[in-house]
Amino acid sequence: MQSDLEKNVKLFNDIKADDLSVMLSCLGVKNQQYEKRSIIMMAEDNVDHVGVVLQGAVLIVKEDFSGNRSIADHIGQYEMFGEAFACAGIQKSPVTVVAAEKSEIMWIQFRRIINTCSMSCVFHAKLIENMMKALAVKNLQMNQKLEIASKRNLRDKLTAYLLMQAKEAKSFDFIIPLNRSELADYLYVDRSALSRELCKMREEGLIEFNKNHFCISRY
Repeated sequence: MQSDLEKNVKLFNDIKADDLSVMLSCLGVKNQQYEKRSIIMMAEDNVDHVGVVLQGAVLIVKEDFSGNRSIADHIGQYEMFGEAFACAGIQKSPVTVVAAEKSEIMWIQFRRIINTCSMSCVFHAKLIENMMKALAVKNLQMNQKLEIASKRNLRDKLTAYLLMQAKEAKSFDFIIPLNRSELADYLYVDRSALSRELCKMREEGLIEFNKNHFCISRY
């Protein structure tokens, strides 16, 4: 378990498995399981913990005053959520976190990450460094989302999103983490219009797809 965390969770990178075992005890982590579609965190809940997805995936969801839903982010296995809000001193969550599938979350009190414990663990400085790097990566990801949102039409938004996924997969043949309804909410577009545009792009020979499996032929 510790070796998987050290290899895959950015917060624990370069911390040896033996040290990580001590650290997890020092941090007082708690693991909790959630069923698919269950609420992990509601908007306006207190933000004093960072969540690490050990199994499954979660969606970061925002709703406007009219009840329109948009998906701000998809957090997959071994990724974190809540760290940006906690670091910024935001006391109430501006988003709702929903389990995209059956998931297990490791909860860590943010103050225990940034404050050295009474034992002055030698690896705590590395933990803080990793948190800063994770925040920088999250900022880059948000810039990518803003770039997609800034596109003027649906075709451009779809193309930007699919190219982003291809870049992450390092292949033009890839699987996206969102279903059609979730993708529409992520792009903040009508689902029917999204499906029509995808079919048009396939007819034009730009892409091939089967459910969440996509292949970019040309762009």
